[in-house]
Amino acid sequence: MLTITDCSVLKAAPLGDRQASKFFLLRLNAPGWTAEEWRPGQFVMVRPVAWESDLPLPRPFSICEVNKEELGLFFQVMGKGTARLGTLRAGDTVRVLGPLGNFFAMEADRPTLMLAGGMGLAPFLGYAHRHPKPQNLSLLFGHRPALDSYPFERLRGLGLLKNYHEQKPGDLRIFLQAVDESIQDNARRNGLILACGPMPFLRAVRDMGKKYGASIQISMENRMACGIGACQACVVKPFVEGGSADRPLPPVFRQGLPVPVCTCGPVFWADTVDLD
Repeated sequence: MLTITDCSVLKAAPLGDRQASKFFLLRLNAPGWTAEEWRPGQFVMVRPVAWESDLPLPRPFSICEVNKEELGLFFQVMGKGTARLGTLRAGDTVRVLGPLGNFFAMEADRPTLMLAGGMGLAPFLGYAHRHPKPQNLSLLFGHRPALDSYPFERLRGLGLLKNYHEQKPGDLRIFLQAVDESIQDNARRNGLILACGPMPFLRAVRDMGKKYGASIQISMENRMACGIGACQACVVKPFVEGGSADRPLPPVFRQGLPVPVCTCGPVFWADTVDLD
């Protein structure tokens, strides 16, 4: 059980013809995790105590930041549950299950390119702050809502940080071209690529990676109901021929049956799961 210390709206952003959606930074008192107990890329399941039986299922969120004072989460209002979360105030209590799932690889001396689409920015805040050599990091961020809808400023310390605002036809093509060029450059330097965002974005990154022989991890945003692999609501099909000698497939993947994203992911090597 954790206590809310702050729930701040960043901006109301119109999404096409849909009702304006709000973006929130949710801060809770520190869960007491040590650096060994959580890794960037993991997530938590959150359910306010006040929900009682009204909304029975918790909501999953990538871990943004963890320090001695607080746990930080970033979310966008997309439905009834997240709308209710946006009404939380300091002093409210929530049940938090986590940290859950696996995490992004972190190799201090390896050039690491972070690719984020929209809400896929969330896990990279914690990743950048935990990385022992942030000078080896770079980030490309594509988004439709305005930049101040996201906690982008908290990443300003990185040496190479680029954002692409999709406002008109052609902007997405420009962003994806920049992603393609960055993946090619990173692969040439035997770097590591991490991607998080909507499925069409992850497919595009995967295909570019194949073209250049890049090492890519993706974080999937599948809907989750339990967070512990019991409900099988978030499954993905693994590729039994995926993996390599230096990163062999987990035994459960070799069975060829769908695996839960919440327990076998949310981070996967891009060549080990079927994104289609």
